[in-house]
Amino acid sequence: MAETGAIDEGFYSRQLYVLGHEAMRRMATAEVLIAGMKGLGVEIAKNVILSGVKSVTVQDEGQADWSDLSSQFFLHESDLGQNRATSSIPQLTALNPHVFVSAHTGPLNEDLLLNYQVVVLTDSSLDDQKRFGEFCHKHGIKFIVVDTKGLCGQLFCDFGDQFEVLDRDGEMPASLMIDRITKDNPGVVICADDQKHGLFDGTKVTFSEVQGMTELNSMAPVEIKVCGPYSFSICDTSSFSSHERGGVVTEVKQPLTLNFKPLSKALKDHQPLILNDYGKISRHNTLHLAFQALHRFVKKEQRLPHPWSQSDADLLLGIVNELNSVAELDELDEAAVRIFSYTARGDLAPMNAFFGGLAAQEVIKASSGKFTPLQQWFYFDALECLPEDGGCLQESSFLSKGTRYDAQIVVFGSEFQQKLLNQKYFMVGAGAIGCELLKNFALIGIGAGEKGRITVTDMDYIERSNLNRQFLFRSKDIGKPKSEVAAKAVAEMNPQIKITAHQNRLDPDSEGVYDYSFFMGLDGVAAALDNVEARVYLDKRCVQHQKPMLEGGTLGSKGHTLVVVPHLTESYGPGKSSSGNAIPLCTLKNFPHRIEHTLQWARDQFEGLFKQTPENVNLFLRDPNFIERTLTHGDAEALEILGGVCISLQEMEAGGHRPKSWEDCVGWARRKWETQYNNEIRQLLHCFPPGELTSNGLPFWSGSKRCPHPLTFDPNNTTHIEYVVAAANLYGQIYGIEGTRDCAAIKNTLERVSVPPFSPKSSVKIHLTDKEMEEDRKKEGDDTDKAQLEELKGKLSSLKSAAQMYPIDFEKDDDSNFHMDYIVAASNLRAENYDIPAADRHQSKRIAGRIIPAIATTTAAVAGLMCLELFKLIQGHKKIESYRTAYLNLAVQYFVLSQPCRPQSFTVAGKKYTLWDDFLVEGRRCNQQEMTLADLIQHVKETNGLTICSIFYGTAILYNGHKDRLKMSVSDLVKMVTKKEIPPHKKMLELIPSFDEDEDCETVPTIRYMLL
Repeated sequence: MAETGAIDEGFYSRQLYVLGHEAMRRMATAEVLIAGMKGLGVEIAKNVILSGVKSVTVQDEGQADWSDLSSQFFLHESDLGQNRATSSIPQLTALNPHVFVSAHTGPLNEDLLLNYQVVVLTDSSLDDQKRFGEFCHKHGIKFIVVDTKGLCGQLFCDFGDQFEVLDRDGEMPASLMIDRITKDNPGVVICADDQKHGLFDGTKVTFSEVQGMTELNSMAPVEIKVCGPYSFSICDTSSFSSHERGGVVTEVKQPLTLNFKPLSKALKDHQPLILNDYGKISRHNTLHLAFQALHRFVKKEQRLPHPWSQSDADLLLGIVNELNSVAELDELDEAAVRIFSYTARGDLAPMNAFFGGLAAQEVIKASSGKFTPLQQWFYFDALECLPEDGGCLQESSFLSKGTRYDAQIVVFGSEFQQKLLNQKYFMVGAGAIGCELLKNFALIGIGAGEKGRITVTDMDYIERSNLNRQFLFRSKDIGKPKSEVAAKAVAEMNPQIKITAHQNRLDPDSEGVYDYSFFMGLDGVAAALDNVEARVYLDKRCVQHQKPMLEGGTLGSKGHTLVVVPHLTESYGPGKSSSGNAIPLCTLKNFPHRIEHTLQWARDQFEGLFKQTPENVNLFLRDPNFIERTLTHGDAEALEILGGVCISLQEMEAGGHRPKSWEDCVGWARRKWETQYNNEIRQLLHCFPPGELTSNGLPFWSGSKRCPHPLTFDPNNTTHIEYVVAAANLYGQIYGIEGTRDCAAIKNTLERVSVPPFSPKSSVKIHLTDKEMEEDRKKEGDDTDKAQLEELKGKLSSLKSAAQMYPIDFEKDDDSNFHMDYIVAASNLRAENYDIPAADRHQSKRIAGRIIPAIATTTAAVAGLMCLELFKLIQGHKKIESYRTAYLNLAVQYFVLSQPCRPQSFTVAGKKYTLWDDFLVEGRRCNQQEMTLADLIQHVKETNGLTICSIFYGTAILYNGHKDRLKMSVSDLVKMVTKKEIPPHKKMLELIPSFDEDEDCETVPTIRYMLL
């Protein structure tokens, strides 16, 4: 960062939503030393530099050799023989202009370590780990050891005797509306039933805005005990006043102090092992000894074990057994020790990506006090990446060949390397995960062979906020296509890679490009997407074409991976509806009680005023059928749309809202303020006064219904004037009128603005539920509505010659465009109406902009796990227990790796099928004339023993006993029924049959009818 306390919010935008400003400021003072610049070291350095510490020093005495190129992505063949640290500096420095990066090419010593707050050792000896670990523990330096050997890795943390964690998990403190509180010992708090409290025993909370039992409002944080999903008990409330209504309970996050042992002591303790794969508990306990044994082996032999050497494996196992005579493990995984020995010379990019993400996250924790650190050992292996049949392989297959893949060949052999080189993969997305995957693909060698290729598509262009985690991009790339820049960057990492970049959105419109031939030419697909809909669509295409898919995603410090294997695992599946999280419209319109509600309301106001209405105006001006089409939506909606169009086109002198000058825009904004924050609230309180009771005799304004109050405009109130400035400028933009930020001039204009008086009306109906609102919208309009519509049609007929408007697309990341200015002011004013705590600009941007928090560490870890599954796919593994799905949260060291689910089966006429089973039919066999419908029915009967009684193509019925259609070719029938030509690229028709043998079966195999 440029200076302590000054955070570049444009650069760190998405990471700030993970870490927060305070943690970032603490990180900006941290100086970090990373020892070892092989693949693991550079991965950690990359992530730490992107995160925004003060400085990073990379230390390495060694020179680059061929084996480094399998995972050190900032080294090139031209760097062979050069120092690894100095060769990496130019690329590392370019990652983040706010972080000072330097190289140290001498040995490590105590004097050097004293200059740093965090020290990370990679590829180090156990003697150095113990020596420097003791020194760092004594001097209060946070100490991290991380290492990978082949398909195994370890991570260790020592943050000293008294390390304070300021925020355990990074989750927002819970804030809940209170329904009622009992007078009892202990008192029980019942929350409003629109959300579960999510608290746990021992959580501390504070109270505010409680009416009646006001004693709670002034109390220090109170410890709770959970009674149920909507209730919890607190202290003795039996002597307090009776609870009358309302109140807010807020979680208070408590700091946590942790004690760490130095490495030399922690080595003897197996308890601090963080589990991640519950089928491997004994293996990871064994690895704790195996890594120690490996250090002894290297110290004695002055080398690592030879690849797949039986004698070396015997020697290492003997050392492990010797260590176990002291450790006394209940179960020793000797097979794992042997494989550990066979593959210890391996240096694999996916393993380094995974551990590099984890270790860098621990550096962030050490620097910021944010999140719970690792206590203290973590082991992980991916031995399932090796061939399933096991057995010992010839050492000669694993010899170094003087290529960039040497450190991978020593694990998998040269034959498997050729498979990797000739893979044909489709990468969808070149954002954060896409960049990490492409980097791993280049290092592994995917698509670098004579027959191999990678196709990457991403429709987005690079923005500044991408640079903090999409590490293939630099400032000079802003505005360029992501896919092109990413492809060029990885081609520099591995010049042999064959990669083609597209800017296509993956959807039905691009099926002419990504057609049957394209998919059938692939070995697999990698999904690096940021939305569920696109994942579901890509998954469907993979199932259609029987192709495996790697899928992963992140949300801040959380991540997941999924591998989809044809005929073995379930697919990603249909999209899960998000409607359960949707805010009810009546809540937004009249009864908000959280800042999320007021922000969504403000966003809706923005869309309606500055985008939808101008778009409707332009449609009206150019489409002669606009009015007739709008009238088909129902009278209520037609009145709203056409009324908005009419008033936007009529000039202000004629009672409309069309401005002629900047002063008119300011006047509109001032009157809009009055309508929204005074008049509408007064109308609501006229319909439901503060003392209103429901039909059950209970207060209307209670639970999640907060009683509002109107605001009085004050030109000297900052939020009031900010609303007017933003609203007036945006209103001017949609009419092509230039505005200003000059508040003094705007205040002068406001003095001349006339605000009409307002009186609440008893005839206004306020909807209490969405159901009521929807029913009223669907009702046929009365005579008054129809008369208004006719009047509007008459007015609009005279406005056809008006000038077009300029709709505005919401853009959250441009601070000069007034968009977020409007959202923040509009939301906080409404929050003030309802006594909801306001949100600052940063928080408002995240919620209203629907920003997904992101950080490079999680992205790297997820991409590493995805590529380990890639190895298994290319090996051709057939056992489901070889594969892993993963769920992780780096904030709290939560890891769950489990076997994927098998595909659900369904039964048709007594036979079981899954989604992977289809009836593949060649429509033109042996270059013959295309099948008729009768031929198709007969073919399915002969090959599958099922009698078709009906066939659907999408929603169209192709056959349901229609005898006159039996002699038509299938393609002609599709064209006739759909009244559309079949696009030339469409080589596969998906037909859904029903069968006489099981006509009521809801799920049946799809007929995939080929037009080749």
